[in-house]
Amino acid sequence: MPSIIKTLRVLADPNRLRILLLLRNEELSVAELQEILAMGQSTISTHLAQLRQAELVEDRRAGKNSLYKLRLEADPDLLEGLLTQAKEEILESAPDQLAMRRVVKKRQDKMRSFFDSVAGRLGKDYVPGKSWKGVAEAFLHLMPPMIIADLGAGEGAFALLLAQRATQVIAVDNSAKMIEFGREEALRHGLKNVEYRLGDMEEVPIDTEAVDLVFFSQSLHHALHPDRAVQEAWRILKPGGRIILLDLVKHRFEEARELYLDEWLGFSETDLDTMLQKAGFHNIQTSIVHKEPEAPNFQTLLAVADKEVADIRR
Repeated sequence: MPSIIKTLRVLADPNRLRILLLLRNEELSVAELQEILAMGQSTISTHLAQLRQAELVEDRRAGKNSLYKLRLEADPDLLEGLLTQAKEEILESAPDQLAMRRVVKKRQDKMRSFFDSVAGRLGKDYVPGKSWKGVAEAFLHLMPPMIIADLGAGEGAFALLLAQRATQVIAVDNSAKMIEFGREEALRHGLKNVEYRLGDMEEVPIDTEAVDLVFFSQSLHHALHPDRAVQEAWRILKPGGRIILLDLVKHRFEEARELYLDEWLGFSETDLDTMLQKAGFHNIQTSIVHKEPEAPNFQTLLAVADKEVADIRR
C-alpha cells in the first residue's frame, strides 16, 4: 500500500482529481475520458498509470478496451473526504459530470441499437450462455416447495432438476435399468428428496391424493392407454393440484415406432383436451411451444390443467 504522502502527492494534481470524480460514479475507458475531459490519450494514460500505481484506480478488460473505476479499499474515509471537497472546489466538476452522462448514454444507445438490429431474430441465432436448462433453473425458483410425481421419468433428468426446489419428487418408470441409473444419479448429486419407484404410468405406485404436481415429459406417447395414465394422474393429485404434460404433436414419422418404440405418433391439442376433460381436470390449456428445424420437424405440445379443490370424482 502506498504511503499517505505519495497518495496525497498524486492527488495534488487537479486533473487527476477530475478523473477520480468521474470514476467515482462510473466505469470509463481511456477514449471516454478523452471525450469528457478534452485531453489527449497519452495525458489520460499517464494520469491513470499514476493513479493505478497509487492504488486509487483499478481496471478490467471489456472487449478491446479497459474500463477504469475508483478503488475505495485503500483508505475510503480519506479518499471520500478529499473527493467531496474537490467536487466543491474544482470548477470543471459539474460540466465533467454532464459530459460523462452524455458519454454513458452513447454507450447505452450503441447497445440499444444492436438489439434493435436483431429484433425478431435474436432467439433464432446463437446467443452465448443462453440455454433452456438455464431458463429452467431460473424458473424453478418461482416454484413453491411441493410433492411432485414424474411419470415415465426415464433416467430422471427432470426429476433431478425438479428436486432442487421440490419437497419430494417421486420418479416412476417401468424400466428397472432406468430406475437403477436414476437412483445412482440422485446419490451422486447428493439428492435425498428423490424417490425412484418401479411401476407403470397406467397403474402408478403412489397413494391417492398424495402429490401436488404430476409431470409427464415425452412419456405419454409410450403408454398403451394414454387416457388411463391421465386418469391415474388425476387420482394421485391432491385437490388443487396440477398436471403438466409435454409431448409430441401428432406426426407421420412412422419410423418412430421402431426407432424409439413409440406407441402413439404424438397427440393433437384436441386429443389431450379430451383426455384431460374426461379424467375430471379443469382450466385446461394447450399450446404448441416448439418446432424442431430439422426433419421430421417434431413439434412439442404443452398441456396444463388443474384438479379443483372441491372436485369429487363421480
